[in-house]
Amino acid sequence: MSGNMTYSSDEVNFLVYRYLQESGFQHSAYTFGIESHISQSNIDGALVPPAALLSIIQKGLQYTEAEISVGENGQEQRPTESLSLIDAVLPDFVANRQNQLNSQRTNNPSTGPAITNGEEGTPPNPPESMEVDASIEIPQSKATKLIGHESEVFICAWNPVKDFLASGSGDSTARIWDMTDSTKKDPKELQIVLRHCISKGGTEVPSNKDVTSLDWNNNGSFLATGSYDGYARIWTSDGSLKSTLGQHKGPIFALKWNKRGNYILSAGVDKTTIIWDAASGQCEQQFSFHSAPALDVDWQSNTSFASCSTDQHIHVCKLHSDKPVKSFEGHTNEVNAIKWDPQGLLLASCSDDMTLKIWSLDKDNCVHDLQAHNKEIYTIKWSPTGPETSNPNMSLVLAR
Repeated sequence: MSGNMTYSSDEVNFLVYRYLQESGFQHSAYTFGIESHISQSNIDGALVPPAALLSIIQKGLQYTEAEISVGENGQEQRPTESLSLIDAVLPDFVANRQNQLNSQRTNNPSTGPAITNGEEGTPPNPPESMEVDASIEIPQSKATKLIGHESEVFICAWNPVKDFLASGSGDSTARIWDMTDSTKKDPKELQIVLRHCISKGGTEVPSNKDVTSLDWNNNGSFLATGSYDGYARIWTSDGSLKSTLGQHKGPIFALKWNKRGNYILSAGVDKTTIIWDAASGQCEQQFSFHSAPALDVDWQSNTSFASCSTDQHIHVCKLHSDKPVKSFEGHTNEVNAIKWDPQGLLLASCSDDMTLKIWSLDKDNCVHDLQAHNKEIYTIKWSPTGPETSNPNMSLVLAR
């Protein structure tokens, strides 16, 4: 037998932290990371494969099933019912299942395939595969794999003018991928790496924080990024750092340019939203209307916007106003995302309460309360149709 296995609380915490990130629980992951001091651990996250926690849990579950299935004489009898994860951690349940199978072996010794002297019978059942819509198939010749990030990729955004794709990752970088000639063999030729660094002792060092929000300005000349290091940054399309915007006290969860391109809007864990002057990099106004972390923002016009929060509230705000223009209440759990329709008349919101609501400035309550999902909703998108769009004769559609 090999030497004893060892594991530390830091290792367990890191796997839980990564599981929360991979499952889309970004805000829970952030809170857990702070409380468990993930940033102080010496674990190289780039070396940990995706779904690491689920993989080790699955192996443990298979080991427990093997313990139950194999009798003292080496014979294996498969249980008729599969073992759930909760079943596997209940000692009384495991003992009862073993007793049942031992009794069946005694009454019917020939039952089931045997595993004797290391010879295997039926291999363990493979994990269930994900449901795939077989009606949609993308030919391999039409797919391009972009390799370069050393950790999870959280967000992507196409440049509105050029064939550039921006991506943000847990490796504390954003990358600009030049897709004008994606047939290039070397991935290094496709990408510009935007390293997010902070100053320590007069030296620029990697922040080691996730880049989870980014947005191109309307003419595609500048890219804004938001990071868990608390800074927003403005980059040129060729990868040069133009400005570093520092006013938030903690991670930035969302970041958007206005249409005119003179302001950037951000939302942070510090419960505030900020309008930044894009030219100077200075804070134009900081709004402190939420009582909990602000999760998302969206411009209504070049000077007015909406924000949402874990406090379950939505505020509509305007530059140089010291109070909200309008506030909406109705969600019963944190509001994850908001989006104005193309005309800026209707505001859609989605929440952990599994509902999607549509609001109007001339109504105090939501005008539509859509309840079709049975799990949390994290993203919403209006179709580019209807009045004031390039498709004015098509109906407006909301996807979530």
